Amino acid sequence: MKRHTALRSLLLDHFGIIPLPIVALMAFLLCTSAAAAQDMALDGRIRVQLTPFQQTTLSSEIAANISRLPLREGERFRQGQPLVEFDCSLLNAQLSKAEALAEAARQALKVSQRLVELNSISSLEVDQARAKVKETAAEEEAMRVNVSKCSLKAPYDGRIAKLQVDAYQYVTPGKALMDIIEANRLEVRLIVPSRWLSWLKPDSRFTVRIEELGRSYPARVVRLGARIDPLSQTVPLTAEIIGSHAELLPGMSGWAGFSKGQR
Repeated sequence: MKRHTALRSLLLDHFGIIPLPIVALMAFLLCTSAAAAQDMALDGRIRVQLTPFQQTTLSSEIAANISRLPLREGERFRQGQPLVEFDCSLLNAQLSKAEALAEAARQALKVSQRLVELNSISSLEVDQARAKVKETAAEEEAMRVNVSKCSLKAPYDGRIAKLQVDAYQYVTPGKALMDIIEANRLEVRLIVPSRWLSWLKPDSRFTVRIEELGRSYPARVVRLGARIDPLSQTVPLTAEIIGSHAELLPGMSGWAGFSKGQR
């Protein structure tokens, strides 16, 4: 009760209003925030953040012990480079067994085909031998697929953002192993007033000042958002920094500056 009284007094003293129901109060705050965001854009400066063009969490597809983790957090890798290697002694043994069974089935089919020519067996037995060949071939292929997952390779050039396992750890299918990001391409994410759509188009140029580095970079608009937020009257925008800059990292933030001539 005391908290409610204090809140009532605060609202009356500073805003000259009486306490509102919680839903109405939230709407009031959101509208106030939207207006503040619009005012902030009057000088052409918008808050931005750098994000990786691609990022994902790699997970295990098999149940096995990790035999090798060649890279540490922050290190770079190339597309196709092994990132995790598993101990697949059991899977390799199962593949050898499947190969032997497939070869035995093929030899049995040859014998059956010869016997049917001599009228020693029926054509049904030949059909069964042929079906057995297909069955064992499928099992062999399935084991080859499993063995191919004993080495997890990089889907693109990038960096290790976070390791979630250790070497020699036993993992099961679906276990998250590491977070990776694409290192060579970054996107600039920002939210602009929807009224800017009258002049802001793809390939529009602007500058981005990165706070962590204290430097400015040229950028261009890549694409506009597909929907306007009806409450804040803003639209998301994706851009890219022009040129290659190894010092830029995902998560850096700063300000986008648009010239008055554009606006």
